[in-house]
Amino acid sequence: MTGFGYLAKEGFKNVWNNRIMSIASVCVLISCLVLTGAAALFSMNVDNVVESVGKSNETSVYVKDGYSQLEAVYVGKEIEKLDNVESATFLSKEDAIKQYKSTLGDDLFAEMQGRNKLPDSFIVVMKDLSKYDDTVAQIKKIDGVDSISNHRELAKKLTDISNLVNMICIAVVCALTIISIFIIANTIRATMYSRRFEISIMKSVGATNSFVRWPFLIEGMIIGLISAIVSTGAIAILYETAQALVYQIVPIDFIPINNVIWITGGLFAIAGIVIGFFGSFISIRKYLKMEGNEILGW
Repeated sequence: MTGFGYLAKEGFKNVWNNRIMSIASVCVLISCLVLTGAAALFSMNVDNVVESVGKSNETSVYVKDGYSQLEAVYVGKEIEKLDNVESATFLSKEDAIKQYKSTLGDDLFAEMQGRNKLPDSFIVVMKDLSKYDDTVAQIKKIDGVDSISNHRELAKKLTDISNLVNMICIAVVCALTIISIFIIANTIRATMYSRRFEISIMKSVGATNSFVRWPFLIEGMIIGLISAIVSTGAIAILYETAQALVYQIVPIDFIPINNVIWITGGLFAIAGIVIGFFGSFISIRKYLKMEGNEILGW
């Protein structure tokens, strides 16, 4: 533990002694984490909007003419048994005609009630719109189902939008992660170059690779952790600002910040520490394979 305390102290000292490069690394990593977090939160909110629209995208399933309401209820029970069906709400022919009252007017509505030809139906909400076609095919096989209103095109568009956003976000996250590792690796490489005499002396007197390596690994993890803390605060401010601005244009309900900020902060901390660790690990491998004179270039 005494040795680890010394190595940790050296790691913090490295950050301070190379504060210009450390600040540059922190700024770059903050930018990467904020952009990554923004992409991920954007994807989550798009999925949430698609899911909300999907739930409002109700599919009408019409019962065969001649079925009593009791028989129609049993048809609804069969529909609800399907895996991808979230709910199936019964809508009687009487309630269906009432929905057109404001459109028809009182006189025409009274006349239509006397010869109502609308069938009983069910308003079906699906869990996953990507399985729309399969679910519709299963519903059609149920005895008593006459026809189904087809929202296939809307379901396909919503699914395509969600998939496209997810793919773009994954690509952005991967690209920014690689950039972050590269920047931190260069920062640690500059630190090691400035301390090459010290590393040469330690290697010459028999210091192990782990003893030489850990201060730089700790330095990278400190840079990552500081970046994660600042990024969490920045993403919270940006998220609430974006939410307020978007809501003025389109009244979309975002995922509440309190539901995502702690998860985001935790993932930022893990990502920052891991990126800092690997950036340092990659950059120090070259020096650990050299002896004292080779490190100095003599």
